[in-house]
Amino acid sequence: METVEMNSISLKRPHSEDDVANADEIKRQKISEKSQTGNNSGQSVETVKEQPDKSLLEDTKNEIIPNEEGEEQEDEELEDSDEDGDPESFADMMKHGLTESDVGITKFVSSHKGFSGILKERYSDFVVHEIGKDGRVSHLDDFSVPVDDEDPSEETFTVLSEEDKQRLEELQLLKNKETSVAIEVIEDSKEKRTVIHQAVKSLFPGLETKTEDRDGKKYIIAYHAAGKKALANPRKHSWPKSRGSYCHFVLYKENKDTMDAINVLSKFLRVKPNIFSYMGTKDKRAITVQEIAVLRITAQRLAHLNKCLMNFKLGNFSYKNHPLKLGELQGNHFTVVLRNITGTDDQIEQAMNSLREIGFINYYGMQRFGTTAVPTYQIGRAILQNNWNEVMDLILKPRPGAEKGYLVKCREEWAKTKDPAAALKKLPVKRCVEGQLLRGLLKYGMKNIISAFGIIPRNNRLMYIHSYQSYVWNNMVSKRIEEYGLKAVPGDLTLKGATAVHIEEGDVHNYTIHDVVMPLPGFDVIYPKHKIGEAYKEMLVADNLDINNMRHKIRDYSLSGAYRKVIIRPQNVNWEVVAYDDPKIPLFTTDLDKLEGKPLPVLPTDGKFRALKMEFSLPPSTYATMAIREVLKMDTSIKNQTQLNTTWLR
Repeated sequence: METVEMNSISLKRPHSEDDVANADEIKRQKISEKSQTGNNSGQSVETVKEQPDKSLLEDTKNEIIPNEEGEEQEDEELEDSDEDGDPESFADMMKHGLTESDVGITKFVSSHKGFSGILKERYSDFVVHEIGKDGRVSHLDDFSVPVDDEDPSEETFTVLSEEDKQRLEELQLLKNKETSVAIEVIEDSKEKRTVIHQAVKSLFPGLETKTEDRDGKKYIIAYHAAGKKALANPRKHSWPKSRGSYCHFVLYKENKDTMDAINVLSKFLRVKPNIFSYMGTKDKRAITVQEIAVLRITAQRLAHLNKCLMNFKLGNFSYKNHPLKLGELQGNHFTVVLRNITGTDDQIEQAMNSLREIGFINYYGMQRFGTTAVPTYQIGRAILQNNWNEVMDLILKPRPGAEKGYLVKCREEWAKTKDPAAALKKLPVKRCVEGQLLRGLLKYGMKNIISAFGIIPRNNRLMYIHSYQSYVWNNMVSKRIEEYGLKAVPGDLTLKGATAVHIEEGDVHNYTIHDVVMPLPGFDVIYPKHKIGEAYKEMLVADNLDINNMRHKIRDYSLSGAYRKVIIRPQNVNWEVVAYDDPKIPLFTTDLDKLEGKPLPVLPTDGKFRALKMEFSLPPSTYATMAIREVLKMDTSIKNQTQLNTTWLR
């Protein structure tokens, strides 16, 4: 839910000379590419979109909230097919969206003059490498498979016909009434039979095999060893005891989110997605490299998928005794290209030096709050207020702004009839939050909204109250910086280990702004002793909440709170400005390029365009867009960008 892509957007400053100089060129590029970008799905490899996607400017961040499994591809296809015409321009629709100031993002820490650039003109302009808990950056640099005498032969993957595989898959998944599948051994020999036995057991976990004579012919009979249980628990007895139970590998993916990739892998391997584990979800509209672990699937079998996979590759295989856990990562390393920049060399030098030396305000990025006229923090506030009628109303009521046609029709039906069944009929995609809530209302009735809301997956429900916490934190950190600037002051909070303590007057010289943390509101945190502590209370009182009683009668919605650094200083910051003529050429080599020996294109010394290539590492739960915002000095909201660029967008 939380890890969403940031599609290409021109981060342009209003009224700059460069806007006029480049307007015609950009418009020509848009017109020529319009025919190639026939949908808003974010799938285009080579082009900038005619219009931003509805989930635009949503950041690759390190927040660890997994998506609901198995629904992304199906829903995307439905959404794309449901696109209505364009009676109202996207820019007009986004007038109802949020700006940064609406969610408390108002301050910058640097003094340089801002400039324009285009972020994610190509998805390959945004590359993310995961940093593991040992501090090692994940790279795809080795396709070799660990040598293991017990691995099946290469013939295992080709001995079964496609028809055999289809029948075996249906048997494995209990999709028909057959209790077994018979495969005739055409060229009968013990070696041939052995290979078929191995192929069935390797490719279809949960199936066993035996040999039978029928009418003078030899058949391999495949059958279920343990019914449905075998699907969830791949055969333990066939895995060598000397080998770690988990195969760890590096997943390199392009323009695909993490759960999408895992769902594809699970379909190819004919296993359930829940046998995969990972440390964090990653962006879709980017190139990302991360570690994945899978239970009792051989490296050989995984490597074989490289022959048929699109948009991702697997490598760097090893066997270990443990899976991966969400949140174990140290962070992510970003390589970002901002194309068509307008800043002078001095401006860029000042901006990047400031990012390296001072950092950026650790705001929660815009995607934390949604893109429609009903921000997610409003729903979170209603949950905390125990106002369930408002929760239902905020989720289901009609709203202005950019939404899919079927959602608009569903909301209109709900407003007209208040009938969950009638509204649900308008939804081809039932797994969206609106569909899940309507199903809950149908099941539990209109008088039991709490139970109906509980049908929504827990992570999605908690997203709303986390959004409210983030909204409060953003507003409070802006007030803190406005009131006290970029220095530690008495009454601020800092962490001693995992415990927050106040900075005392006599001790303040031992701290800088980089030591200061601010609390997310909750029942298990303390607040600053200066004016900002009172500001927290005032903000919650205005929202009919008691800062001294953040426990909810429903345990899931009780907020314990947490602490978050005010300023983040990225590590490993590097940058260079390059010239280029062709907006479609890559400006650096990826891991896959290096493995395939592709050279970097030769760039002109004096091209038509300039790009800023920058690299930096961020810890978990920080937003790359907020770092880029500090460099460009621009509002990253869709509303602001579309209003600045209405001519460009149309």
